Amino acid sequence: MPRPPEQIPARAPVPRSRRERPAKPALTHEGIVETAVALMRSEGLQRVTMRRLAQQLDTGPASLYVYVANTAELHAAILENLLGEVDLSPVRAPGDWRERLVTLLGSCTHTLFRYPGLAHSALVARPCGPNYLALVESILALLHEGGVPDAQAAWGVDVLLQVATATAAEQSTRDRAAAAEDEHEALVRVLRQAASATHPRIAAIGDDLFSGSPEQRLAWIFRAVINGTETTPRQY
Repeated sequence: MPRPPEQIPARAPVPRSRRERPAKPALTHEGIVETAVALMRSEGLQRVTMRRLAQQLDTGPASLYVYVANTAELHAAILENLLGEVDLSPVRAPGDWRERLVTLLGSCTHTLFRYPGLAHSALVARPCGPNYLALVESILALLHEGGVPDAQAAWGVDVLLQVATATAAEQSTRDRAAAAEDEHEALVRVLRQAASATHPRIAAIGDDLFSGSPEQRLAWIFRAVINGTETTPRQY
């Protein structure tokens, strides 16, 4: 007489050969960077570590070091990838070369705005891929179109990119700081209350010290640096 089903001993699971498992995609530098960018977008740059990335790729951290030397190099590769989002079309557009350069630099700044944390990394990260080269070439091309001497353009491009990066880093810090708005309002009150007897220039300028939108002020900063690059000879 057959035993009731509940009395039939359960069979042990049959071991599965590793050869039967689907093969993992081969690691590539491009694939690692694309995964890192996706991870940054979903979890933030602070989570993009070699260990977390290895977990996402179902491999060991040691395997990644064949392609990326360290976290700093990884962040530079992420930045290089995202620089592909910068709008370089002003190089080929009609109009005043200065305003086209302001537009291009504004696109670079806003690309960093979209990824809080990346701007801070960009202050020290050194991308060196085709997107970075295309950005530098575009800036130099517009400076050349405006007749800026090569020696001044060579130093000016560095300053202009520093302004874009530092502005994005500062703004991303303010956006994440809970007390940033209160601190700004406190600063405005102090400036407005400055006495003309002790601080005549502050009192004379008054509210104009904090006038204008962030976009207007950023464009003015770029114009000031561009004009300075054009008119200031290098000193040795």
